[in-house]
Amino acid sequence: MSKLTILKYGDPILRKKSIEIKDITQDIKKLAFDMLETMYAAPGVGLAAPQIGVNIRLLVVDINPPDKKNPLIMLNPVIIKAENKIDMEEGCLSFPGFYEAVKRFEYVDAEYATLDGKRKTILANGFLSKAIQHEIDHLDAKLFIDYLADWKRKAVEKEIKRKKKVGQW
Repeated sequence: MSKLTILKYGDPILRKKSIEIKDITQDIKKLAFDMLETMYAAPGVGLAAPQIGVNIRLLVVDINPPDKKNPLIMLNPVIIKAENKIDMEEGCLSFPGFYEAVKRFEYVDAEYATLDGKRKTILANGFLSKAIQHEIDHLDAKLFIDYLADWKRKAVEKEIKRKKKVGQW
């Protein structure tokens, strides 16, 4: 397994909609495990393929502490049901150091393919629901700051611009 570079906000790949995975190759499987290693090292609880520069519908999530790894690898995920919007604070590996309250569904049902090609449905709630929604958004070229009020998004972008200017981004 290899640790990959996580792209930061401003990289144009983060704003490209990901393409569906047609064939589950050895390269796709290796990428999934490399993404897990990268996510754990970051540390984070989710990572989508566009965040490491690969424009395919693949994400990994593990909301458990590192010593209780329970990874979820989702290919071509889609939310089929969502209920009860709530505000939850979240961050993003492509926005290191930024955390904001975002309205997300408390409960989601999502369909996806596993690495062995089986179709599955997951019924997620709470933190897992939020993480799955956040990562699926990455596949659809949507970022968590897109949910913020205009003034708040501009404040975050201004701070990122300042960090870039001083070489901290």
